[in-house]
Amino acid sequence: MKKLSLLLLSIILWSCNSTAQDKTKEKVYPVSKTETEWKAELEPMEYHVLREAGTERAFSSKLNKNYDKGVYTCAACDTPLFKSDYKFDSGSGWPSFDREIKGNVEYSIDHNNGYARTEEHCATCGGHLGHVFNDGPRETTGKRHCINGAAVNFIPTKDD
Repeated sequence: MKKLSLLLLSIILWSCNSTAQDKTKEKVYPVSKTETEWKAELEPMEYHVLREAGTERAFSSKLNKNYDKGVYTCAACDTPLFKSDYKFDSGSGWPSFDREIKGNVEYSIDHNNGYARTEEHCATCGGHLGHVFNDGPRETTGKRHCINGAAVNFIPTKDD
């Protein structure tokens, strides 16, 4: 009985030592800076959203109702993230898109509200952008990329 108990204890301890729980092996992004450098470069709300995974108040972003032609880029590193053609009015109070520019956005699971949500990050600098939900336009992707306006800059298309 003693040997069985020792074996079970060993198995439990070994299974708790997985690399999935090892926070020391965080991803290194192509654009990586210290928190001091990010704080010096970003506005306070940009820093809160992009580096601390914060959320701006609903309906507070001037980009929420922007429907000009152009591209939305990461406010931290200028990576193109969303085209204006992908934008729609979700009524949520945050800029919403039905798709991202492929390869420029990464995803992870966020449990900060007590349930699983899909969190979006810039693939170049790791900045928090917002979350993606399955309640977007059915006629396109069915996705709603709910993005903090403070996380993006808008670059209008130049008229020829």
